[in-house]
Amino acid sequence: MSDLRICILAPVNTNAYNQQLLDAVRPVLPADVQVEVRNIHQGNSCIENRFNLTENALAVARMAHAIELEGFQGIWLSDFDMCGVEAAREVIDIPIVGGFPTSVLSALNLSQRFSIITIMQSTLAMQQGHVATYGLSQSFASIRSIDCPVAQLSNLDVVVGKTFEAALQAVEQDGAQSILLGCTGFVDVAARVATLLEDALGCYVPVLDPNQCGFSFLVSLVRMRLRPSRRCYNKVAPPAN
Repeated sequence: MSDLRICILAPVNTNAYNQQLLDAVRPVLPADVQVEVRNIHQGNSCIENRFNLTENALAVARMAHAIELEGFQGIWLSDFDMCGVEAAREVIDIPIVGGFPTSVLSALNLSQRFSIITIMQSTLAMQQGHVATYGLSQSFASIRSIDCPVAQLSNLDVVVGKTFEAALQAVEQDGAQSILLGCTGFVDVAARVATLLEDALGCYVPVLDPNQCGFSFLVSLVRMRLRPSRRCYNKVAPPAN
């Protein structure tokens, strides 16, 4: 059987994070899956608000079409806020998934109430909107920010410390039973925070890495030969460059 070809698409106009995103999925990378990373060439270098999300979305749809033409069988769009995913589904005939729905569905198979730990105040309302869009208000405990821009997420000790404190408050004060990391820049953070939480609480609370949840879910869709429904996503011509 031939290997599956999966593309990780970073919805930012820099390749600075490409290797980091590849490293993030290695723990869940099956032996029969070939993976490569691409990034867009227009738009912003990070996504920290709705304007960045809108600005970069069209470039994502364009790049998704190019990736399909390269022969890839699925795309993991490495963004918790799903930049351009809905639009890309109207252009391509391979599955593309983003971070929020894949993470939250994983969490709800492990618990009944989740909290999101996000990066900045500017992403709070945007991510609360995802909860409403997917009809998950009854399962939503809270969202908390660690006030750390994307460019500073590589400072791992600081990020883990801030994320742990926010997650502990979400569990003890908000009733969270699982924790979603609300940015794909949280690389190598989930397992560390889960260990700290278990030490502090005396019990295990899942902390979900959006890269690993999203990538694993996408691989499952590709194996099942599933793709976007044309009763939901009308097929349109790819956007011009």
